[in-house]
Amino acid sequence: MAADGKILATAGLSQVEGSGGGGLVPWATLAGYDSQDETAASFFMSDVNVSDFRMTSIGVATSFYDRVELSYAQQTFVLPASLITGLSLTSEQIKQDIVGLKVRLYGDAVYSAYPQVSAGVQYKQLDSDTVALKVGAKTDSGTDFYVAATKVHLGAVAGYNLVWNVAARATKANEMGLLGYGGSENNSYQVMMEGSVGLLLSPNWVVGMEYRQKPNNLSIVEDDWTDVFVSYLPNKNVNITAAYVDLGTVATKKDQKGIYLSMTGYLW
Repeated sequence: MAADGKILATAGLSQVEGSGGGGLVPWATLAGYDSQDETAASFFMSDVNVSDFRMTSIGVATSFYDRVELSYAQQTFVLPASLITGLSLTSEQIKQDIVGLKVRLYGDAVYSAYPQVSAGVQYKQLDSDTVALKVGAKTDSGTDFYVAATKVHLGAVAGYNLVWNVAARATKANEMGLLGYGGSENNSYQVMMEGSVGLLLSPNWVVGMEYRQKPNNLSIVEDDWTDVFVSYLPNKNVNITAAYVDLGTVATKKDQKGIYLSMTGYLW
């Protein structure tokens, strides 16, 4: 049976771009509990509902022999009526498809002395360039490259397991790509830092927080993202996550705060 050698929760969650990791940040861990002679698959649904916007994300991921992860996600971003009118749009939705590849380069998040390190790539394509071009973006597609390091420290905090992750992402994306790529302020790759930390209060419950740095390619403000989350993992077949997210200013709308909900199912 797959996943016998992996500890519950070490597969992480499903990131809104499809990769295994936290909600906002990819981790070095792969999206499954497979060991070196196994494969695994997962599917997820996420919903981010903030003051003026709503984004849903659905996707699947497959990991092979604890070495390679392939993922696909589709995001649907719902705009407020004021932006639809102001930009003379014919649709209230922006859709984006994301195809991801991640490769574990070194280590194991639990059992090796040093962090597990993985490198990944995410290719993103908007279904329409209308909104992206109206806000000043250069293109409607782009590719992000990232390197992530993840480590689990057993019994590190008052006997509880601690997990942390740090990622560096080279990107041109505006609001994760939903507002296109590049812009009048910058059209070159920039390296953005991302991070997560979590505490396993029991084998089934994890609490933590995330941070994602954002570039400023457009004349409109783009703020960094943060969240505080709690995850419930009754077994290795499912996890359920809720978070309070602060996205700052998005497409001129300030104080975009709200709730993130996500569920992932695992197969092997």
